[in-house]
Amino acid sequence: MDTVEAKNLVKDYGDFRAVKGVDFTIRSGEAFGFLGPNGAGKTTVMSILYCMMPPTAGDVTVLGMDVVKRPSAIKALEGVMPQDDNLDPDLSALENLIVYARYFHIPPRLSRPRAQELLRFVELNDWADTNITKLSGGMRRRLILARALINDPELIILDEPTTGMDPHGRRAVWDNMENLKAEGRTLILTTHYMEEADRICDRVAIMDRGKIVCMGTPEGLKDSTGTRNLEDAYLKLTGRRLDEGHDA
Repeated sequence: MDTVEAKNLVKDYGDFRAVKGVDFTIRSGEAFGFLGPNGAGKTTVMSILYCMMPPTAGDVTVLGMDVVKRPSAIKALEGVMPQDDNLDPDLSALENLIVYARYFHIPPRLSRPRAQELLRFVELNDWADTNITKLSGGMRRRLILARALINDPELIILDEPTTGMDPHGRRAVWDNMENLKAEGRTLILTTHYMEEADRICDRVAIMDRGKIVCMGTPEGLKDSTGTRNLEDAYLKLTGRRLDEGHDA
């Protein structure tokens, strides 16, 4: 069963075409990655999948529902870990989760034990009552991951989940993602860390300048390009290094 299906997906910002008619499907229970530098169009695709903006053209369904016709129903079944740190600075780690649960109409008698369980999952239970301004950047990223799970989502979208984290924090989040995969959750992530994609993703789509250049398993892409890692595969497929590009 396909969790996501996109056909001829286009997104324009004024005269600029950020996504240029891409097609892809994401299967239930798989971890799917969009790879590429800033400006490749991957974050724009993610924003459409979590119904933050409509496509300019094309058909996109998430969990069997059209993103234009049923955005609220889709959002209720998704968990989103955005790039931006948008935690409430006036609240503790635990309070951030409980307050966020209100968006899904989850009462405190249910959200509090769920939040406590999630803090244990991301290894932040010792900081439950700590104001988030006292947490490190890596701890805040893990808290944002916990928040994305508060509604027990069917689909989890992670936009650059480990950007700005030190190696220890990055590996902690990788462990969390692998545990979610083991539970049978569907994960979609964008990343420019090729080691992250290699470790987490069942399949990846390499994007460049708004197009999907190639799609397949990490091993398959390396084999087909005769390269030893995904970064070299990207260079061979696009002629560009991953640190080239602009935000989009």
